[in-house]
Amino acid sequence: MGRGKSDRVQRRRLASRSGKDPKRQGRPRDWYWEAYLERAQKRYRERSVKRRVKGEESESPDEAEWTFPLERKAKLHSIPRAEEKGDSDGETSGIFKVPKQQSRRPKIRFSLAPKLSRRWSQWSATGTRPRSSVINELAKMGDPDLLEMVEQEGKSSNRDITYSIQMSESMSSRESSFLIKEERMFQKREQSKDSVFFRDGIRQIDFVLSYVDDIKKDSDLKAERRKEFELNLRKTGLELEVEDKRDSEDGRTYFVKIHAPWEVLVTYAEVLGIKMPIKESDIPRPENSPLRYMLGPVKLPQDVMFPRPEYFTAQFSRHRQELFLIEDEATFFPSSSRNRIVYYILSRCPFGIEDGKKRFGIERLLTSNTYSSAYPLHDGQYWKPAEPPNTVNERYSLYQNWARFSYFYKEQPLDLIKDYFGEKIGIYFVFLGYYTEMLLIAAVVGLACLIYGILSMDANESSTEICDPEIGGQMIMCPLCDQVCDYWRLNSTCLTSKLSHLFDNESTVFFAIFMGIWVTLFLEFWKQRQARLEYEWDLVDFEEEQQQLQLRPEFEAMCKHRKMNPVTKEMEPYMPLWNRIPWYFLSGATVTFWMALVVSSMVAVLVYRLSVFATFASFMESEASFQHVKVYFTPQIATSLSGSCLNFMVILMLNFFYEKISAWITKMEIPRTYQEYESSLTLKMFLFQFVNYYSSCFYVAFFKGKFVGYPGKYTYLFNVWRSEECDPGGCLIELTTQLTIIMTGKQIFGNIKEAIYPLVFNWWRRRKARTNSEKLYSRWEQDHDLETFGQLGLFYEYLETVIQFGFVTLFVASFPLAPLLALLNNIIEIRVDAWKLTTQYRRPVAAKAHSIGVWQDILYGMAVVSVATNAFIVAFTSDIIPRLVYYYAYSTNATHPFKGYVNNSLSVFLIADFPNHTAPSEKRDYTTCRYRDYRHPPEDDENKYLHNMQFWHVLAAKMTFIIVMEHIVFLVKFLLAWMIPDVPKDVEERLKREKLMTVKILHDFELKKLKENLGINSEAFSKQVLMEESKVQLAKSTI
Repeated sequence: MGRGKSDRVQRRRLASRSGKDPKRQGRPRDWYWEAYLERAQKRYRERSVKRRVKGEESESPDEAEWTFPLERKAKLHSIPRAEEKGDSDGETSGIFKVPKQQSRRPKIRFSLAPKLSRRWSQWSATGTRPRSSVINELAKMGDPDLLEMVEQEGKSSNRDITYSIQMSESMSSRESSFLIKEERMFQKREQSKDSVFFRDGIRQIDFVLSYVDDIKKDSDLKAERRKEFELNLRKTGLELEVEDKRDSEDGRTYFVKIHAPWEVLVTYAEVLGIKMPIKESDIPRPENSPLRYMLGPVKLPQDVMFPRPEYFTAQFSRHRQELFLIEDEATFFPSSSRNRIVYYILSRCPFGIEDGKKRFGIERLLTSNTYSSAYPLHDGQYWKPAEPPNTVNERYSLYQNWARFSYFYKEQPLDLIKDYFGEKIGIYFVFLGYYTEMLLIAAVVGLACLIYGILSMDANESSTEICDPEIGGQMIMCPLCDQVCDYWRLNSTCLTSKLSHLFDNESTVFFAIFMGIWVTLFLEFWKQRQARLEYEWDLVDFEEEQQQLQLRPEFEAMCKHRKMNPVTKEMEPYMPLWNRIPWYFLSGATVTFWMALVVSSMVAVLVYRLSVFATFASFMESEASFQHVKVYFTPQIATSLSGSCLNFMVILMLNFFYEKISAWITKMEIPRTYQEYESSLTLKMFLFQFVNYYSSCFYVAFFKGKFVGYPGKYTYLFNVWRSEECDPGGCLIELTTQLTIIMTGKQIFGNIKEAIYPLVFNWWRRRKARTNSEKLYSRWEQDHDLETFGQLGLFYEYLETVIQFGFVTLFVASFPLAPLLALLNNIIEIRVDAWKLTTQYRRPVAAKAHSIGVWQDILYGMAVVSVATNAFIVAFTSDIIPRLVYYYAYSTNATHPFKGYVNNSLSVFLIADFPNHTAPSEKRDYTTCRYRDYRHPPEDDENKYLHNMQFWHVLAAKMTFIIVMEHIVFLVKFLLAWMIPDVPKDVEERLKREKLMTVKILHDFELKKLKENLGINSEAFSKQVLMEESKVQLAKSTI
């Protein structure tokens, strides 16, 4: 009988190899089942002999010692063996019984049938078979031979099926995956492509791992790592289900779906200190403000803004589950908490010992390409609502009410963002939205200052004199470069002087002081907003060490030493300082080198500006075609624009390389915790970005034109290139140009990169993957083809925002439109970030955070520095102080006090005093030329070309202005910080009420339990009641 069956199997193999597919010829397809069942039984008989020899060494499941910590695994249901005799009517009440010694934990990669659950008894009572049974599934495929075999063998076939399930633990991964191919092909056709459940349609997919089983020299090592890793995951209680590569779109990728059952969730929810609801809150939401009706168009519906009611919460405890509002175990923990718990397990699950060190963590497996990706699933498609069996699609709600660009004027559904992506990503969007709202005030004031400059342009005496042919046209200016440059007339800078007045007028001082106060209000009100957010999102008692201060798996793996923790009295991994010192030195040297490289690149751009200025000047002078545009496009403007664009390209290039180097250096430092890792990376990246983006602005604001010298005695860079001079109207217009190009270019480039890069990348990945369009494109495959947000994705978003904050605050006195540009960019930025997170990126792992972290300290530091930089810009870069000194001390015209200021601000130089190597090559009939400075004329032989008294008056006025402005702004900042409380009064009252109610609820719960355990009239119960009452009174007094 067995030999005949084996011959049939061999014949069908030959037929399949010769291209004669039994299925295509209409023959039965039972040869799959017969061949592999026979091989499995044969291997099992061979290995059973070996197991009996080692029988004394094996352990029963009750005696097994699981080494993975903090686990609460459910006991494996024993599978009874089928009876020898019985009716063949399909009843299963007494079928599955096996000896106790055979009921051990299975070590299989793929399961032919789901683990028997409490529903098995219900199925048995009704006389129906479980849908996941192999026999039942193959029968539904319409295999006639299989059905005939069931009729002949009756219940013995059920015994064989159960027997084969137990044998599957000894199969190789390829054989077992091929065997379950029949079951999976049928069920995948029934599954919805948006299903987020296992094949049974009940267990939710909380996480997905994927890998490609390629054939390389280290493929066996990777397979062994995966086998051990998945075995340890099962030991923690997680349930795994594998999708074979034959069902994937590319035909190469395996998908391991992970489900966290209730026992795992309650255990790790307690470990992570997750707060869950115990009673619906009776504290009403804040009342609508009077502006609510005025701001109606920007508001979202209440059910979108507040998708869930507010609750009183407490840290979850698996021993007090009756306390919590558990209506449905499947939906009690939100999906963000579920994927956070699973990732916590994945990041600490071991997968073996290599090179004498314990290796663990999904991140290390991803780095070694053992797994290609690990991610939680999105709820469904973002363009359509949920369909059965899926009940909720928060991704669709986010896209409809948040990620669409047509909703750019709407508020953000912050609670929905927090519930879906986690608190850490949610608080970033709260900060970005609040920052954008505050920018609206600064943008309005800055725009008003610009309008004032436009309206007062015609009344500006300085630009009027410069443009006047009788005044500015008669002033011959000294050459701007040696030999090549010629003399020029002052009225050639007429347009530049008018544009300069737009940003350099009396409102500049007011706007600089206003922005110093605005920064203080922004930071103080953000502290209040953050405190309110902590209350609303239940983060008041959130302890950073729960997540950020946990040891990094990489740190634990690299540590060879152990040290007693003085607090917990437990041995913890410890790395001596001398092991880190070399990396600290390398890190410091790397950062210093790259900052020096930025300065060097800035000097190179400066050399470019100096060298091409003469070229531009001579070219425009010689070309007749440029004579008509010389009024609008001068050599100074051409040099400034080209130099700024070149500097911007250098900034982007250096930034690209430094990002990769800084991340590598930070990993080599082996930080102990996640918080140390982020702090170290933040320090490196911010210092570099600060120097990279702001160095050229600092040069123009504080160095250009300050150390030029005077004709006949100019200063030279490297004794070759003559130092740059400012325009006769000052360097402020050039600082404005530099700031505009870098700030606008960075924002446009950043938005294009964030939007286009993931879109193109995902399109190309889907195009490569969709090789089998007739197969089901499942939910996990759709998410697999999306771009990864990464652990540092939020870090770069914060960095981009902080760098923009620097442009808005550090140099805002030179460019009042900076807040407006930042406002427009942030309106787009919010929707771009929302769109890419919702549609183009895999769902990030949820993480908790109660603040923006170290970025808040950086913002405070930049706020202090901005007061000084704006005071120096107004004093030394702007022309406002010299004009005021002339107005009050040197003006002789009572009717028009500023008349004659241009002539007063220009000194006289005798052309005959030019050295031969600096005089223009063409001789002119001029005897003197003018230059911008306060020096004695050549007629004064004793003090010839030395600084006159007005120079010292102006310098004293500048220093006085800096001191007065800084003291006024810092005094106002101190008073505002003292007057504005960090926590609003209504939030304090709500916190007190919530603490009191939580204590009362816990007190009543404990009393109820004691009442049930001790009895109403017992003396012990009365004593315990008095003790609990005293605790409540003590809690009330402390609150």
